[in-house]
Amino acid sequence: MTEPGTKLVSKALLVVISLIVIAAMVVIVAGIHLSNPYLRKKAVDMLGEKFHADVELKDFHVYLFPRARIEGSGLVLRHDGRTDVPPLISIGEFSAEAGILGLLWKPWKIGQIRLKGLVIQIPPKGARGKQDWSKARDIPILIHEIVSDDAELRLLPNSADKDPHVFAVHHLVMHSVGLDRPASFTAQLTNAVPPGEIDTQGSFGPWSPDDPGQTPLAAKYTFDKADLGVFKGISGILSSQGKFGGVLEKIEVEGTTSTPDFAVSVGGHPVDLETTYSATVDGTNGDTLLHPVTAHLLKTVIVADGGVVKSPGKKGKLIDLDVTVDQGRIEDLMRLAVKADKPPMTGAIKFHTKFDLPPGPGDLADRLNLNGKFDVAKAEFTSPEVARKIQTLSRKGQGQPDNEDAGSSVSELKGNFVLDNGVITFRGLTFSVTGAEVALNGKYGLDKENLDFHGKLRMQAKLSQTMTGAKSFLLKAFDPFFRKNGQTELPIKITGTRDHPSFGLDLRHKEKEKGE
Repeated sequence: MTEPGTKLVSKALLVVISLIVIAAMVVIVAGIHLSNPYLRKKAVDMLGEKFHADVELKDFHVYLFPRARIEGSGLVLRHDGRTDVPPLISIGEFSAEAGILGLLWKPWKIGQIRLKGLVIQIPPKGARGKQDWSKARDIPILIHEIVSDDAELRLLPNSADKDPHVFAVHHLVMHSVGLDRPASFTAQLTNAVPPGEIDTQGSFGPWSPDDPGQTPLAAKYTFDKADLGVFKGISGILSSQGKFGGVLEKIEVEGTTSTPDFAVSVGGHPVDLETTYSATVDGTNGDTLLHPVTAHLLKTVIVADGGVVKSPGKKGKLIDLDVTVDQGRIEDLMRLAVKADKPPMTGAIKFHTKFDLPPGPGDLADRLNLNGKFDVAKAEFTSPEVARKIQTLSRKGQGQPDNEDAGSSVSELKGNFVLDNGVITFRGLTFSVTGAEVALNGKYGLDKENLDFHGKLRMQAKLSQTMTGAKSFLLKAFDPFFRKNGQTELPIKITGTRDHPSFGLDLRHKEKEKGE
């Protein structure tokens, strides 16, 4: 979650360490008899020369007894004097203390550094300029403890009318910090997107200045109260815990998440969503490869492989996944996508789909693209109206319109589907009941739940056998016109809405097919 900025934060930390060390050396070299204003100017000059920067320092005080101590405020560092972008580093208040003897021999030993109000502002990639950090590893220093409060990492946007991406690090403590060794740390921070609180502890370093991507790290984390509502189209409060390790450009992450009230706005029903995941993250750019994520949604198990990567020419990340359900219930999935209190259908489902979610400000249901196929076994409609029509279809298909015991559940419901811009387009949608088969193509709108399907009904019985009495007698003359390969074939349509579907003959569609 903070990996994209880790490399740049680490560079900034090197600058801060160097600032304190240079200030300490000014005291040792210049001597106590020099005034604080002189020492402040000397420190500013040395910092500017070392880091090729314009340096501002509001207050600067030096004390040598009983321990060497430096205090200051209002420190601002502008790389190469750049005034067209915000300063790279600014610190509200800072202090450092060390024993005099600890500064006389290398490595220099600093007891504690405290920072308050540290702000690191990272310009867009094209505006950062080239910075040389190769000499940082030569700084002979060992710091017992670094404490930072109320720090912020700000990733500045390309456009001035957009807000920066802000990571708020409330409290950070690092121990045994040296540029040639790993340092242990604990931190509490607020994640930007989705907003939530992170507690993490582990080790970082030693810093690799020649190839920063090879800097090692290892830690565990907890992530609480993450509000998914920031992603338009979904809602829920997520919590997560796990661990990560490796090097910055290849971080292996594994963990679990829990969202007891996960909901998609198009359906609106909260469900309990649990996931277990492993992933590889490039901490230098944030690209993530999932392998895999396993989600448990009620009684349904969903497995996803793929990646979250930069979308060419667009701001944000593209989510590109292969999603598979081998053990699922269609009623569980419909809880997410259908507004009705009771899912319209039950049954065991298998499906596979490509999941493509490009970045953008729109609702998730409008941006999401799916392309896949599904198979539902022993489907049952929960709507009494629809169930009666299915039973009637089965009885008529068997040529037993008055036999109340001749009904059947739906079997072998399957087809191909594409979701685009909030509309599901079905191709080769087929299902069967005892005595009849239905083949349809059409569309279903997620928002208004409207139906527009056209296709064919094939029945074992003759047309006249679907009726009784005088109607049956009159239809006998039409039997040959609709009989094909030993079955009756009728053009049909399903329109209306999910709650109130309309079934009927589609003679206009049949005429179009024949070119009449």
